[in-house]
Amino acid sequence: MNKEEYAIILEYLPNGYPLEKKMMPIAQAVGESKLILLELVPRRGTNLKIGEKVYIGEGKRDKIYYILGRLRREKLTEAAKEQLKELIKSMVKKKEREFIDFFNKAGAINKRIHQIELLPGLGKKHMKEILKKRKEKKFESFEEMKKRIQNLPDPKKAIEKRIFQELTTLERHNLFQQ
Repeated sequence: MNKEEYAIILEYLPNGYPLEKKMMPIAQAVGESKLILLELVPRRGTNLKIGEKVYIGEGKRDKIYYILGRLRREKLTEAAKEQLKELIKSMVKKKEREFIDFFNKAGAINKRIHQIELLPGLGKKHMKEILKKRKEKKFESFEEMKKRIQNLPDPKKAIEKRIFQELTTLERHNLFQQ
């Protein structure tokens, strides 16, 4: 399994967590490629900015002393959650092709539920319509999906919400997180 090379800073706590006894600076971050929530310890004297991209790969890291580990979703600050929403929004826009492929290839999880139904705002009716339309012709973009399927909630927003949900709450089935 290849590791994250870069992380995006979601929140920087120069004095650590307020309710914990240790006064160690902590950065809450998300891995750039796999969107894994991480706790990072910055090098002494380093000041991190929210939204900053930092190197966390093998070898010498200029701003990060070490990776403390995965960030538990309960520890995510409200400011970090807001930053995460913005990051997900830009990532979904950048990787639109991959997410359109999800709609073109998504399958049933079991006899009762389909992957598409796990997206917020999309139920059985929308799922059946998506499956019917993709048989006729594969989807090319979010815009084209909305044009071909009447009353479809914004598929881009549905994916953004689902990714955020998977990162911040415990889900039985994950579509976009390992």
